[in-house]
Amino acid sequence: MTDPAGREAVAAVWRIESARIVGALARYTGDFALAEDLAQEALAEALVTWPREGVPRSPAGWLLTVGRRRAIDAFRRRAARDGRYAALARDLGEGGIASGAAPAGPPGDGLLWDPDRIDDDVLALMFISCHPVLSREARVALTLRVVGGLTSDEIARMFLASTATVQARITRAKKTLGAARVPFGVPPPGERARRLGSVLNVIYLIFTEGSSAGSGRELIRLDLAGEAQRLARVLARLVPDEPEVHGLLALLELTAARFPARIGPDGEPVLLERQDRGRWDRAAIGRGRAALARAERAGRGLGAYGLQAAIAECHAVAASADATDWERIVLLYEALGRLAPSAVIELNRAVAVSMAQGPAAALPIVEGLAAAGALPNSHLLPAVRGELLTRLGRAAEARTELERALRLCGNDRERTVLERKLAALPWPAGPPVS
Repeated sequence: MTDPAGREAVAAVWRIESARIVGALARYTGDFALAEDLAQEALAEALVTWPREGVPRSPAGWLLTVGRRRAIDAFRRRAARDGRYAALARDLGEGGIASGAAPAGPPGDGLLWDPDRIDDDVLALMFISCHPVLSREARVALTLRVVGGLTSDEIARMFLASTATVQARITRAKKTLGAARVPFGVPPPGERARRLGSVLNVIYLIFTEGSSAGSGRELIRLDLAGEAQRLARVLARLVPDEPEVHGLLALLELTAARFPARIGPDGEPVLLERQDRGRWDRAAIGRGRAALARAERAGRGLGAYGLQAAIAECHAVAASADATDWERIVLLYEALGRLAPSAVIELNRAVAVSMAQGPAAALPIVEGLAAAGALPNSHLLPAVRGELLTRLGRAAEARTELERALRLCGNDRERTVLERKLAALPWPAGPPVS
């Protein structure tokens, strides 16, 4: 086997199995930070061994066995010859593997790969990675690392950050979890309901950055958005009775369905009303609508993600922008605003009102947000305000707003759209030229 082929095999197995491996090691050692380090050590050993000796018959079992052996070495170094060390040594059958030798096959006891435990391990890993004691940035980085199986380099590229910054966030996150004595395991039902929101929020944040990149040259970061969709699908399988999980999955699928039509041949953004709806991903729309229907069948009413998914469904089923049920979208935004009030939701409601009732009806909503100082560092509010003023024929005021939006916008592709809108505005008539 060539070296590149061996490394590719390691990467493929790691991406699929890393969450299970880290979760199993965390359950077995009772130490999340140690488990993540052990898994990384096993990965490093695979990168050396597999290209040279070939991919083992049970790749995941190989990685897990190496991780468990490293755990024993760690406990030895700590001189922790207690019951936990003895249990680890017995389960591993340490006498059959020489210290430092790579295992050739799967773990002998099979305990860690009990299907009834694997799902709990991965779910517990999600809850720990998204624990509220961590900052938002730390939750995102740790989730992508231990649940998504991404390397620090990959995460850094996704967020246009340095690898050192990402590694520091992950290190701090693990130290914070250790200091807070967060136990490994799925939280009890009462606590799980409270902490599920944090898990959903992290997945949503990852997708949001992927679907509308806040900076850089690309409008859509398919790597980030796709990873968020994968995490949402995993979570929906692990907690099938939680309607808001299916609501989030529906939102991500229905939003991603429009990706193929959101960028034109020149790489510039295509606004919703001008998109070729024939290019929308119908399979993704079908998956999204099925997930939304499952959320609705729970009979508890849609949550914030479910309501956003219902809005996305209105767009997905409409033949054109004019044929869209804008009145229903306005009602859905009103419900969403009561359930999860925010300036962004109110701004989106204003856009829907402008489509349903005209720009004059929507402008007071936007003016109210501006008067309240909402979204001071975002280009979104002046961009919407400028669009409404343009439609009302108030070109001079529109120009001021669009210029402000341009100054605040950090994404190159969106800046191009704003520049085109500015260029299309008429200039006021000047004095006659003599």
